[in-house]
Amino acid sequence: MTEIQFIELPKWGLSMEEGAVTRWLVGEGASFGKGEPLCEVETSKITNEMEAPFGGVLRRIVAQPGQTLPVSAVLAVSAEASVSDAEIDEALAARGVGAELSGDSARSGQGDDAARNLQPVAAPRESPAPAAVSGATTVPGVLAGATADDIFATPYALRFAAEHGIDLAKVPGSGRLGRVSLEDVHNAVRDAGGTVAAPPAPTRSTPRSTQDDSDVDATPVARRLAAELGVNLHDCRATGSRGRVCVADVREAEQRWGRECEDRPQLASALTTVEAVPLTSMRRAIAQRLQAAKRNAPHFRVSVDLEIDALLALREQFNATVPAVKLSVNDFIVKACASALRAVPEVNVQFDEDAQAVLQHSAADVAVAVALPSGLITPIVRGADAQSLAELSASVHALVTKAKAGQLAPDEFQGGTFTVSNLGMHGVREFDAIINPPQAAILAVGAGQQRPVAVDGQVVVRTVITATLSCDHRVIDGAVGARFLQALKRFVESPALMLV
Repeated sequence: MTEIQFIELPKWGLSMEEGAVTRWLVGEGASFGKGEPLCEVETSKITNEMEAPFGGVLRRIVAQPGQTLPVSAVLAVSAEASVSDAEIDEALAARGVGAELSGDSARSGQGDDAARNLQPVAAPRESPAPAAVSGATTVPGVLAGATADDIFATPYALRFAAEHGIDLAKVPGSGRLGRVSLEDVHNAVRDAGGTVAAPPAPTRSTPRSTQDDSDVDATPVARRLAAELGVNLHDCRATGSRGRVCVADVREAEQRWGRECEDRPQLASALTTVEAVPLTSMRRAIAQRLQAAKRNAPHFRVSVDLEIDALLALREQFNATVPAVKLSVNDFIVKACASALRAVPEVNVQFDEDAQAVLQHSAADVAVAVALPSGLITPIVRGADAQSLAELSASVHALVTKAKAGQLAPDEFQGGTFTVSNLGMHGVREFDAIINPPQAAILAVGAGQQRPVAVDGQVVVRTVITATLSCDHRVIDGAVGARFLQALKRFVESPALMLV
């Protein structure tokens, strides 16, 4: 291999723009082989182990745990033992790593592009920051001055600087795109020989947990933040990937106890009942994609009632007679959708907005919406039309299990030609769903309910599901959507058709 090689953040799927290293699995100075897991990377949807693209020696870790970086950013450096640290520094400098973002680019909102070329590195502190001291805050003269209006800083940092006469241009920012936080200001004051007064501790009506929280499963960044804020991990709800306590859980626990939030502002009032819970990366991705779908895709919806008594009888027969097979109603619905997509291929499409073209697919790749504590993800059953009911059921079960464990690979939840969203298990009668671009349709499935139905002039009771199809009118017309529901109804109400 060449003497110096960069390990970069890979692009896992077309929609991935950034990621954060949550944990390094190989330490500096250790050798690694091609394909060996190097670190865990969290994206907007999943946390996956990143495999080494080549073998070598890990000489320098650049991306610290918790640091969010754009795709292709340098995470670490691999080099032979004969390469000096100075040579590694020169190579990193040539890539722009370690260079500060210019104030103009950060303040003008052009930092996203600049961040792909200039990657600020937050160097870890060798020891925890000194605790705040009682008494007044003292600011060294080297930081004194007025802060300009165009400084890129958090509101709390700006307020603290205004109160104490600090020029934030003299404070290095460790936030995204070089943003200065209140903690950066506190650290700068201490590093220059000043002191930061401790905020008064508010009265608490409920005692905090005092248990040893070393056995609580938490991300390294969350554990470090909890130690800084004095939060016991036993008091945190675990909503992170794989059931771990994440940074958002620690912040939520801190706010719930009425202390400082992320930038450590003092609470304005003990009677405040509003909590500011930061959006997780998954929630941000969901918000951006669905907002774009509502803005760009003109939705129309058509509904149909499906009688599922024959389906329920066939399901009961399968589950009672076929070993190791336990089919759900949702398995039948997914299979029926795949069969209907084959019958009405005009719905089995994606819309390429950039090329203004309709992408016609031959295989029915059906996504199944799965609710997670942190949001929603849609793992995809590839070639669902070609799978038997037993195979499809096993595929869905495996994908849902991996989704809840945060172990889906990018190609297992990105793409797809159609989505099924089923809220029947929650007792929902019917609802509308938003299309997941670039797909052009999604089926919202309600609960099976016994309803009176007229048959040959007689009122009888049938088990009925209401299904609503949302379509992108740019590529699917009303008549096409109606034909799809007709095909779906035929497969659901005559489930034997799905076996041949």
